[in-house]
Amino acid sequence: MVTDTENPVLRVAPAAPAEAAAHFRASLAFHADVSDVAAALAAGGDPGFVVVDSRSTESWEQGHVPGAVHLPTALIPAQAERLLDKAVPVVTYCWGPGCNGATRAALALAELGYQVKEMLGGFEYWAREGFGYETWQGGARRETDPLTAPAGAECGC
Repeated sequence: MVTDTENPVLRVAPAAPAEAAAHFRASLAFHADVSDVAAALAAGGDPGFVVVDSRSTESWEQGHVPGAVHLPTALIPAQAERLLDKAVPVVTYCWGPGCNGATRAALALAELGYQVKEMLGGFEYWAREGFGYETWQGGARRETDPLTAPAGAECGC
């Protein structure tokens, strides 16, 4: 049997349940996932938030979430107040999970007084999960990657 000191998962003991609950509740206050954002946007009407793409113009033109506002991180201090309403929560995204651009954009917006969440997975997972997106040439959609979403079903999470 592997002891706790030999087991890399349990080398540091899990947090107490109350501490874990507080941590995960806080995480949900800062993050939204791609499928939840897509479901809220697809429901029709006002989703109660605005999506901000914090990438470059070249990246935006390759593909972006329909209805998103294009606001590169470097331009947030100068343009956020012109493009966004502080009364409306913002969901930021960048390329994907290997990029912290959405985190930097969320920080810049929070420092200006916006309520903000980061969309986990970014544009990469938006496309990989098969959600439609806009390009400079019009609408597009990729086949769903079976490793990110079950074919023809919701993940159930």
